[in-house]
Amino acid sequence: MNIARKSRFFDLTPGKIIDLQIDHPVKVRIKAALVGYDVGNYIILKHPAPMQMSNYSDVLVEGNVVVVRYLLEGQQGECYAFKASIRNITKFPEKLIFLSYPQQIENRQLRTHQRFITHLPATIFPKEEQSDKVTPQLKGIISDISSKGCGFVFKSNNSKLKVNQKEIFVTIRTATDGDITIPARVCNSRFDDGKINVGIQFNEDDEQIKVLLEQLFIEL
Repeated sequence: MNIARKSRFFDLTPGKIIDLQIDHPVKVRIKAALVGYDVGNYIILKHPAPMQMSNYSDVLVEGNVVVVRYLLEGQQGECYAFKASIRNITKFPEKLIFLSYPQQIENRQLRTHQRFITHLPATIFPKEEQSDKVTPQLKGIISDISSKGCGFVFKSNNSKLKVNQKEIFVTIRTATDGDITIPARVCNSRFDDGKINVGIQFNEDDEQIKVLLEQLFIEL
């Protein structure tokens, strides 16, 4: 993991899920959805348990300090973190949490291999389903790629849908060699604004990956 760098701006779209860590009076970690923010003033989050007034009432109180973490995908994949204090918790018309706007944001690159942005048509399907029977496949695009893995994206309106961590095949359509199929593994998946983003790790030393990257003019 690369050394943390400092960033001045909080830059997320509404609906993004962020992680909150609170250490007083007890240590808890909860997730909340971003509603919006006013640059330099405050950040607004949806309360994680709006219908249960007693939940987190001992830690989600005005003045308490929270550590906020969130992930941003990109060429490197980065984790951002900052400290903020709870300014206010509203009950009407919605139960919302107002955090102070961060003075400083730390970020770390998570990937050791740089990924390059692409837009390649692709399909993924489980290894055990590569047989004579016809099985459903997930069709989408490769959004970014490196010699070690890729990001796969497909459309979905189901925010609860996840792709299980398992061994798969990735079939990528290329301009010169047609379809190539690469053995890989699903590492994670998440819903983001009408799309499911799937993190995929390639199996080691697959020659097809080297050929594909050469076609895309990507140096290993």
